Amino acid sequence: MTLSETSQPKGWASSAKAAAKPAVFVDGASGTTGLEIRERLDRQSDVAVKSIVEEKRKDAAAKRALMAEVDLVILCLPDDAAKQTVALIDSMGPKAPKVLDASTAFRVAPDWVYGFPELAPDQADKIRTARKVSNPGCYPTGAIALLRPLVDAGLVPSDYPVTINAVSGYSGGGKSMIQNFEGGTAPAFELYGLGFEHKHVPETQLYSHLTRRPIFVPSVGNYRQGMLVSVPLHLDTLPGKPDAADLHAALAKRYAGSTYVSVMPLDNDATKSGRLEPEALNETNRLELYVFASAKHRQAILVARLDNLGKGASGAAVQNMRLMLGFPET
Repeated sequence: MTLSETSQPKGWASSAKAAAKPAVFVDGASGTTGLEIRERLDRQSDVAVKSIVEEKRKDAAAKRALMAEVDLVILCLPDDAAKQTVALIDSMGPKAPKVLDASTAFRVAPDWVYGFPELAPDQADKIRTARKVSNPGCYPTGAIALLRPLVDAGLVPSDYPVTINAVSGYSGGGKSMIQNFEGGTAPAFELYGLGFEHKHVPETQLYSHLTRRPIFVPSVGNYRQGMLVSVPLHLDTLPGKPDAADLHAALAKRYAGSTYVSVMPLDNDATKSGRLEPEALNETNRLELYVFASAKHRQAILVARLDNLGKGASGAAVQNMRLMLGFPET
C-alpha cells in the first residue's frame, strides 16, 4: 500500500472521481517548505492530500502509481531529485498530473510558467492553464515585485545597475543552517553569497526584465522567519528624474486590487520612525511594498517585506495550487 488512508482505491468509478475533491501529492513533505505546505493544506477544505509511506518514497514505480491518481504534484525536493520526478511525470502521458515545483530547477525554463501571479496582469491566467509551474524563490519575490512594474513603466531602465540587499530569517537556509542557529553556533548576523553566484539571481534578472545582471547581497539574521528586500536608487540617474510619488504610483497601479500584495502609503509608520522590521507578516501570504525617498538628496529605497516561508515559499505554493486547480486564490 503506497497511499495514505485518505487515498481512493484503484479502479474507483469515474463518476466518483468527478465528484471527489481534487487530489494533491506533496513530494518531499519532510523539509521546511514541504512541512509548511502540508500545514497550510490541512486548513484547506476543498483538496484531498495524498501521501506515500516513507519506505516507498524513493520507489519510482510506487510514486508513479500514486501520481497517476492525483490532479497535482507539489515538488519540495533538491534540484536533481525534482528533475528526476518531472522526467517521470513527463513519461506518464495523458495520466500525468499537473506539477508545481518549489526547487530552483525550472525557474527560468522557457516551457514552465513562473508562479508569481502578480507578476503581470495576465500571469494568474497563465498559471491557471499551465501544466508546469515553478514556484518563485523568496528573495526574487520581493525584488521582482519592486522592480518589474518600474521597468515596465520606463522609470527604471532595463540596463540600470541595480543593487539588491536582503535579510532573511534562518529558516530559509535549509536544515544545516537551521541547526546551526537553533543550536547556538551561528553568528547573530552574516552576509553570504559573496561569490556573486547566488541561485536566485537568474530568475530575479529574467522576470524583472533587466538586461544587466543585478548585484545581489543576501544576509541572514538570528531569527526564524521574515524577510526584507531593498533596492536603493539615485533618482537623478533615472529617466525623467522621477520622485517618490512617481515610483509609488507605478507600483500602486500594478498591484491595484491584489489580494496579497499591498503598496503601502508614502506616509506610513515606517516613514515616520525611519525603521522597518522583518517579522510583521510571518504566518501570512502577504507582501508589502514601500517607497522611502528623500527629496533633499534625490535618493530612494524600495523595500519589500514578506514571510520567507509564506509568500516567499509555502504560501505562494498554495496560492499557485489553487489557481492550477481552478479555485479562487483565497
